[in-house]
Amino acid sequence: MSPTEQLEIETKYDVDEHAILPLLLELPGVASVAQPVELDLEAVYFDTAGLDLAANKVTLRRRTGGEDDGWHVKLPMAAGERLEIRHPLGRAVRKVPIQVVRIVRVHARDRELLPVVTLNTRRIVHRLLDADGEVLAEIADDQVTSTVDGESESWREWEVELVNGETDLLEAAEPLLRGAGAKPASGPSKLARALGDRVPKQDQWELPTKPTTADLFRAYAIAQVQAIHERDPGVRRDVPDSVHKMRVATRRLRSALATYRPVIDREVGDRLRDELKWLAGELGGARDAEVLREHFSTAVGQQPVELMMGRVGAYIDTHLRSVYKAARVEALAALESERYFRLLDALDELVADPPLIGETRKAAKQLPELLEHDWKRMSKAVRRMEDAEDTAEQDHELHEVRKASKRLRYAAESALPVLGDEAAGLVSRAKEVQEVLGDHQDSVVARDLLRLLAVQVFLDGGNSFSYGRLHAAEEQRGEASRIAFLELWPSLKH
Repeated sequence: MSPTEQLEIETKYDVDEHAILPLLLELPGVASVAQPVELDLEAVYFDTAGLDLAANKVTLRRRTGGEDDGWHVKLPMAAGERLEIRHPLGRAVRKVPIQVVRIVRVHARDRELLPVVTLNTRRIVHRLLDADGEVLAEIADDQVTSTVDGESESWREWEVELVNGETDLLEAAEPLLRGAGAKPASGPSKLARALGDRVPKQDQWELPTKPTTADLFRAYAIAQVQAIHERDPGVRRDVPDSVHKMRVATRRLRSALATYRPVIDREVGDRLRDELKWLAGELGGARDAEVLREHFSTAVGQQPVELMMGRVGAYIDTHLRSVYKAARVEALAALESERYFRLLDALDELVADPPLIGETRKAAKQLPELLEHDWKRMSKAVRRMEDAEDTAEQDHELHEVRKASKRLRYAAESALPVLGDEAAGLVSRAKEVQEVLGDHQDSVVARDLLRLLAVQVFLDGGNSFSYGRLHAAEEQRGEASRIAFLELWPSLKH
């Protein structure tokens, strides 16, 4: 069986032994309550010896005795929401199956996953139905016994989980249940309550009111490292756009390490930049194939049908699907490598204790100098492009301008908490350059692909005319982007 996923939206309440569930028919939209179902559940929770999963609010368990037996991973999402990923139970009991391990790799890395808590729950489930018999929500009355390191603790709780109902049902349930003696749960989950103060505390660092330049770097770096952590499971599960977003986070952080060189140890920063460049490169092949597939899915259809000789669109798509699959295999191998795990360790260390050098100045005074440096860097790239002697050199320099514009954009993003509108304006201008030249670079990559496919079709005895026509269209797209940039650039100078 394949794994399944669902968004879990629930609220929990602590109750004493004498509490009685109120009349649930009073809740909005509830037409009836199904006969209660009694279950005896056992859940064994796995974590590293240092409880790295629990510290990041991630749970991994092997549950038996209910209607959803299997390996469950829960990842934090928005407030009050968690993504639950379920894998079939299988034969494994003491060792977590590798396909489950991979979902939590970004936190566990190459550390062993061990059983840390056993929860035995006697559950009575009350299903709330609408007039059509559809389940709106489930209210579970749980008698829980946790066992940690040979010590046991017992408690009772009520849990309200949405199934097909709306969040207003949860809101209406709260005063009804609290009126029956329930109190908001003392912890976010049964596991958290069982572990108590054994879970390592996460540093809650906040940006000071009047930050230094180093403070701004740290805030921006924390956001990007968090984005890498959040996107890693999605890349492994092939969630749409997850590769792109994880790659962008690596680039943002790599860019920040360059912009903030005056306050960050150069040796440490450059070593991290090299590793982030490696990671972005490992993710790049799959992302590039995604972009090209999306583009050609419409580009071929825009051509006259009579000039597309053969199954041109299907041929291109099949090729790019193959490229994507091969690149994805390489990307996943990189995410399972010791090199990646050590990079994650280094990033954790970077945000916990940034390698600062010298005296850091107030951000409001130093930031304009850093942004001006990145602006001049982009301007120099533009001048090199203007001096280019041939098309190939100009294409290369336009790509360099685009990379410089992204660095400037990311630097300005990091400055938003201090420079406000001034930084926002710079973000907007740099983004314009990035988007215009993004089209140009995409056309360059598309042309290289079309030439490759045209040669292959020709060698196979086919007609490569249509690929030449598409190549010409890409040349026009690239030239239009180049002209658009040359018209835009004078208005962006400051």
